[in-house]
Amino acid sequence: MKRKVFTLLLILATLPTIVIKADEKHKFVLSRQMSIMNSIIKDLNLFYVDSIMPEILINKSIDAMLNNLDPYTEYYPASKADELKMMTTGKYAGIGSVIRFHTDKKTTVLSEPYEGMPAQKAGLKAGDVLVTIDGISVKGMSTDSVSDRLRGEPGTTLTIEYERPGKKGTHKVKLQRESIALPAIPYYGLVKENIGFVQLNSFTDGCAKEMRRAIVELKKQGATSFIIDLRSNGGGLLNEAVEIVNLFVPKDKIIVTTKGKIKQSNEVYKTQKAPIDTTSPIAILVDGQTASASEIVAGALQDLDRAVIIGSRTFGKGLVQSTREVTGGGYLKLTTAKYYIPSGRCVQALDYSHVIDQGKTSRVPDSLTTVYHTAAGREVRDGGGIRPDIEPKSEELSTLLFYLMQDMAIFDFATEYTLKHGSIAPAETYDITDEDYEEFKKMLKSRNFSYDLISVKVLKDLKEAAEFEGFSEIVKDEIASLEKKLQANLDHSLTHFEADIRKIIADEIIHRYHGQRGRIIYSLREDTDLNEAYRILENEKEYKEILTPAKK
Repeated sequence: MKRKVFTLLLILATLPTIVIKADEKHKFVLSRQMSIMNSIIKDLNLFYVDSIMPEILINKSIDAMLNNLDPYTEYYPASKADELKMMTTGKYAGIGSVIRFHTDKKTTVLSEPYEGMPAQKAGLKAGDVLVTIDGISVKGMSTDSVSDRLRGEPGTTLTIEYERPGKKGTHKVKLQRESIALPAIPYYGLVKENIGFVQLNSFTDGCAKEMRRAIVELKKQGATSFIIDLRSNGGGLLNEAVEIVNLFVPKDKIIVTTKGKIKQSNEVYKTQKAPIDTTSPIAILVDGQTASASEIVAGALQDLDRAVIIGSRTFGKGLVQSTREVTGGGYLKLTTAKYYIPSGRCVQALDYSHVIDQGKTSRVPDSLTTVYHTAAGREVRDGGGIRPDIEPKSEELSTLLFYLMQDMAIFDFATEYTLKHGSIAPAETYDITDEDYEEFKKMLKSRNFSYDLISVKVLKDLKEAAEFEGFSEIVKDEIASLEKKLQANLDHSLTHFEADIRKIIADEIIHRYHGQRGRIIYSLREDTDLNEAYRILENEKEYKEILTPAKK
C-alpha cells in the first residue's frame, strides 16, 4: 500500500513538469512555423518572377488557415469591418434594399427595397435590374461586389442606372446613402383574441428592449399568452438573449455559463432585472435554422420549464465568438468558449476539435448525447440543438418548387404582375385568382421552363447499375416503360402541386405591395407550427402536462 501511495505521489509530482514541457514544445513549434511563413513571404517578394500582391496573398493564406477551424472563426480586413459591425448591430449605411443575382439576366436585381429607405424613396422597386453604379457596369458582378459599391458613409451619394421590366431603355437616379437599421422585430400583433405573436429575426443591439415593448403593448391589447417565433433566426448577441429570457423569469437565475481556454472566457450570465411576466403561457417556434442566441432563449426557457418549444430540432450552435482588433484595422472573430444553458447542457451539434478535411466534421450522434434535467425534472439532452417538446409534421417542398425559385420564375411573374395591378387586397385576405395561375403557366411555357425529376435521376442510376451487373437486357423493357412514364410532364406537375405553388406566388406578390409585414401576416394564415401553438395555448391542461415530468 505504501509503495502504491508513493508511486501515486511521484506521478502527481511530475505532472506540472510534463505540462510545462508540453507547453514549451507547443510554443517552439508555433514559433518555428511562424518563422517558416515569414521566410516564404520574404522569398516570394524577392524572387518570384512577377510582383506579388501581399494583401491578397496573405488574406487568402489567413482564410485557408481558418478553414481548418470552425466556420465561425473569420478574419475581417479593414475593408470588410463594416460587415462585422452590421452583424452585431443590424446597422449599416447604404440604399436600404435586399439584392439578388438574377440567373437568367446574369446581373443583380433589387428584390426588397425597405420601407422609408433611400431606394424606396427614390422610386426603385423590386425587380428593377441594376445596370451601372456610378458609371461602372455591374453585369456579371457578384452580389457581394455590388453590395460593396452600394454601401458607404452616411450622407454620400451614388448614381444608379437601372432597367425596369415593361419599360424601354434605362433610367438613372441619384441617391443619398443613409444609416440603415434593420428591425429585429418586423412584426408583432394579436393573432387570436388573447394570444400575442412576436417574430424575432435577430439578436442585434437593443432587440431585448424591442421585445419588452412588444410584450407590454400586446398585454395592453389583451394578450394572456404569447407565441415567440425564432424560426430562421441565426442568433447574435448573447447578452441580448439573456435579457429576453429575463422578461419571463425571475431575477438572479443562471441563464448561460461560458467556458473557454482562458479565465476571461469563463463567465456566468444571470438575470439582472425584475421580469415583466412570469406566469403567462408561452410557446416558442423553432426550426433547423434557429441557432446560437436563439437556442439560448429557447433552451433556457425549456430548461426552466417556462415555455413549450414547438417545431423541428434547432441548428445546434453552442459556441461563443469574440472579436479582437488586429494590426491594420481589421478584426478577427474567433470562437473563445462553449456555452451551457441552465440544465448544464451544451447544444453544440458538430465537434470541431476533430476536423476531417477542409473544415468538414461530423455531427454528434444521438447515442453519444447525455441526459440532463430541467428545473422540474424533465429529461433533455445535449449535443444536437434543442429538441422541441412538440414536433408537428413538416411539409416538404417538391422538386418543381425548388426549380421554380432557382429559375426566378415566380420572382419574374410577380414583377410582371405589379406592372398590371396598381393595388391588391390586404395580406389577410389576398389570394391569386385562377386567371392569375393560368397566366403563370403560360409564362413558364413561353420561357421553355424545364426541370429534373429526382425519380428520373434514381432511374438513371438504376439503369447504370443494371448494366454494370449484367441485367440490362433482362430489365430493359421495364426501364424503358418507366422512363416514358417519368418524363417531366409540366402540366401534370403544375396541377399536382398547384396549392403549394399558388401560396409561393401569393407570398411574393404580397411582399411587393405590403412589404415584409404583409409577407409575415400572409404566412401566418396557414402555418402548421402556429396552429399547433394555438392548440396548446388554448388547452391549459395539456400545456401544464407538457411542462410536468413524466411519472416513473
